[in-house]
Amino acid sequence: MKILLAEDTRDLSRAEVAILQHEGYEVDPVYDGEEALKHINENIYDGMILDIMMPKKDGLEVLKEIRSRGLNTPVLLLTAKAEVDDRVAGLDMGADDYLTKPFAMKELLARVRTMLRKHADYTVRELTVADVTLHSESLEMVCQNSIRLSIREYELMEILMRNPDRELTTELLISKVWATEPEADADTVWLYISYLRRKLASISSKVEIAGERNGSYRLIV
Repeated sequence: MKILLAEDTRDLSRAEVAILQHEGYEVDPVYDGEEALKHINENIYDGMILDIMMPKKDGLEVLKEIRSRGLNTPVLLLTAKAEVDDRVAGLDMGADDYLTKPFAMKELLARVRTMLRKHADYTVRELTVADVTLHSESLEMVCQNSIRLSIREYELMEILMRNPDRELTTELLISKVWATEPEADADTVWLYISYLRRKLASISSKVEIAGERNGSYRLIV
């Protein structure tokens, strides 16, 4: 699983990266809020750890921005003991949990495992963006009428719908949808994008998928 760690205290960041990597997580460390948002724009994470007190943009600003975009990636906030109001604000903005500094590394790992497990166990039966609804049980995509998707079409459409108006590179989509298929390439992605475009048109949706072969793709809503 891939985690973004936004912590501006570098010694602490190195310790957190080491313990998380030891547990098998892939970790991207960043040291300020602007860098965190840049990485979020370029990657898809399974979880995020955000220190509230960061330069340029603090953890709450980062959290508010990603939730306003509709990104539901689980977030663990790191807070100081005095930041009670910030903890409450963070939970109100959609943070999944918080951890008060100083903390034991074992507690950090336990919170991360719990956060990711809860998110993995929570399956959204319906996902709606603009005029399109995706049904996880039937694999149907619905607008003015409905059409059934293949498993790969569903997985690709789900990623696009969970990241509306966001540029997703071909490489990123391959890593998320075709991770177990080493033969998958840019042509594979392009083929499935073409399938989805035709199916969106067939259900009379106004949603479009922008992008060209070998480049990035974006769901326009």
